[in-house]
Amino acid sequence: MHPPVNSERKIIIYQTLPRLFGNRNPACRKNGSLAENGSGKFADFTPRVLDEIRQLGVTHIWYTGIIEHATRTAYTAYGMARDHAAAVKGVAGSPYAVRDYYDVDPDLAEDVPRRMAEFEELVERTHRAGLKVIIDFVPNHVARRYHSDARPVTVSSLGQHDNTFRSFDPDNNFYYLPGQALTLHFDAGEEDFEYSEFPARATGNNCFSLHPSKDDWYDTVKLNYGVDCAGDGSCHFDPVPDTWTKMLDILLFWAGKGVDGFRCDMVEMVPVEFWRRVIPEVRATRDVCFIAEIYRPERYRDYLRGHFDFLYDKAGLYDTLRDVICGKAGAAAITRCWQSVEDIRDHMLCFLENHDEQRIASDFFAGSAEAGFPGMIVAATLHVNPLMIYFGQELGERGMDEEGYSGRDGRTTIFDYWSLESIRNWMNGGQFDGALLTGAQKTLRRAYVRLLNAVCREPAIVKGEFFDLMYVNRDSPYFNDRRQYAFLRKYGQEAILTVVNFDPAEQTVRVVIPPEAFRLLHIPDNQPATRTDLFTGEQSLGTLTEACPYEMTVPGYSGKLLKFRYGDRTENQ
Repeated sequence: MHPPVNSERKIIIYQTLPRLFGNRNPACRKNGSLAENGSGKFADFTPRVLDEIRQLGVTHIWYTGIIEHATRTAYTAYGMARDHAAAVKGVAGSPYAVRDYYDVDPDLAEDVPRRMAEFEELVERTHRAGLKVIIDFVPNHVARRYHSDARPVTVSSLGQHDNTFRSFDPDNNFYYLPGQALTLHFDAGEEDFEYSEFPARATGNNCFSLHPSKDDWYDTVKLNYGVDCAGDGSCHFDPVPDTWTKMLDILLFWAGKGVDGFRCDMVEMVPVEFWRRVIPEVRATRDVCFIAEIYRPERYRDYLRGHFDFLYDKAGLYDTLRDVICGKAGAAAITRCWQSVEDIRDHMLCFLENHDEQRIASDFFAGSAEAGFPGMIVAATLHVNPLMIYFGQELGERGMDEEGYSGRDGRTTIFDYWSLESIRNWMNGGQFDGALLTGAQKTLRRAYVRLLNAVCREPAIVKGEFFDLMYVNRDSPYFNDRRQYAFLRKYGQEAILTVVNFDPAEQTVRVVIPPEAFRLLHIPDNQPATRTDLFTGEQSLGTLTEACPYEMTVPGYSGKLLKFRYGDRTENQ
């Protein structure tokens, strides 16, 4: 298994959608075209922008939507026709309907013929800024009109040599419904003819229907990794299926561009045997990180054995924190959550927002960014595993625009040409002076900066031991285990007491610290230490003891990170 963490620094990933990030148009219209609404570019990630992102405490940037994908925008002068409207979600199209694995999205280029060179320059700028680059790898499906004109001449295109008279063949790249046509009737009013595909191919979400529904991934085609999905489910991995070879070549191509990691889409729909074979081969050429989007906890350990570094902690910590933030569960549920993955917790990628999920501040989630901040404290400091934030999260982006295909759903669209007011105002024409931000946005961003930089620099958080304090505070009249959560982190001569308050009102709490915490973490009982509030920077003398609870006042929708530094008498851990 690949090492899970850099022991000197916690991994913090900043996910951003370049199509939206750099777009400065303040007057986007619903379902607007590229000409009407515009698009961000690779070049918008200037050295200054990257430095501002780095100062958040970020170590990696996940550039979402880099690879060329299906779109209604035509680039016919450059040999790229638009896709049929019925086979595209939105006007810009989904980044997860890849049209050419060997090319980049022309929307993101200032000079379309130089689009790959512009991406390579982005990678170089990102590295110079001290950051690493993550891009998507979408292995399970491709756009319905997949055709690679940028592939190396030695590589055949997907499906080029398929036997289309067989529904399944281990060496086919796609699955077929032989002798039958697939038709799509979605959003095709601008077209002169219906979309038709002959022979029909299976849709990306394992849908073997001639008429996929609106709820299916109708804009994509399922890739065949040697599993008879429509038949008996049998696996045919020897000899190695052709799709394995093609996808390994694609991973090696992007690793060769200097990419430092891949966020791999829907990995549980691709056999773990594939990952077990190809990831070591990629790492033999470059030390890259592999992140798995996965939602089935019973498969977590299988995919870690398949050489993934990190797994989405969506079905665990994300869902739990969301319920706690929204008052549907008590904070004590967080303990049960981390216990369920205790043996692999260093490999769980924590987050509260990404492109699939609703914004914390949206009407569909917490209704305010502040209400989600205690959840971010927990996600960021609970263990040594990595953390991810989504662009605009640190500004309280609400995701309540009605952009087009995605509608007003509390998410930031991945399907439409759009621009985010929060990001535009933060940049303020490259001034980054906060002049256009509201007071609440400035306060929130400062809180994120303090939290994420503490996460980066504090050894007790980066690599320290953990002790949950909930079991000894559950019945205390001075601690509400539905709205507060408490734990200790310890490394060397430093211990950090974390207390989080999910309640909107300020709370005075008394936290019991049991004898076993002092013993197991080697914390000196009832000895003076230098106490630092990591949010305010204030220093004073403080003492932790098992003799009496530790009392503190915790602001509403926030928390306390209190670092106790002891003298040389503390045993070094």
